[in-house]
Amino acid sequence: MKLISWNVNGIRAIHNKGFDESFSEMDADIFCIQETKVQEGQFDLEKDGYFLYMNCAQKKGYSGTAIWTKIEPLSVSYGMGIEEHDKEGRIITLEFSDFYLINIYTPNSQRGLERLEYRVLWEEDFRKFVKELDDKKPVIICGDLNVAHKEIDLKNPDTNHKSAGFTDEERAEFTKLLELGFIDTFRHLYPEEIKYSWWSYITRARDRNVGWRIDYFVISEKLKEKLSDSFILNEYYGSDHCPVGIEIDFS
Repeated sequence: MKLISWNVNGIRAIHNKGFDESFSEMDADIFCIQETKVQEGQFDLEKDGYFLYMNCAQKKGYSGTAIWTKIEPLSVSYGMGIEEHDKEGRIITLEFSDFYLINIYTPNSQRGLERLEYRVLWEEDFRKFVKELDDKKPVIICGDLNVAHKEIDLKNPDTNHKSAGFTDEERAEFTKLLELGFIDTFRHLYPEEIKYSWWSYITRARDRNVGWRIDYFVISEKLKEKLSDSFILNEYYGSDHCPVGIEIDFS
């Protein structure tokens, strides 16, 4: 089974940059996107051969997630069930026979770390949400987690310890998630590989590969033996992020 995740930074914008062709070429069984920036019915996301699920932010042109899946899920839920967190369309959970899939767009702590306190609260509540699911069956989490976990995960760690996405607090929250019994699939398989999934538009950072790895597939340790690959597809353009993915065998 091939799963792909991509922060598209606006589905309408990336649609004009070859998204349909990229989608077809990747040929995922499940394809998750974040930062759709559309409302329900505002843009046709239907694709032949796929079931579609969307979670839109109440605020127009902001946040949002969507999933295309060739396999019809047993159940679908949106958000964590906490009103404070569920207004921005950041989580979709699909239940399948062998696992839960959570597509997530984690809140950014923002410039000046204005939202860091809220971000930590979000992380605490998200871990509780994930743990309850993992107690029932294994979980796959994917999406833009808005954190570079280790120094290897960004080009310039020394100058970014006070930057959103690389604060001690955010990194510690990610560590706590892994300590619940989860693995960062890419770092698990490729402990020394340097590869990024996001580059700033402002500084044309992608041209110089000055990037951050903030897009992940994180899976229950119970699924470790089923994991065959984890990859970052930085040959695909159209967003300030590139797609990431895994191959996992449930046969």
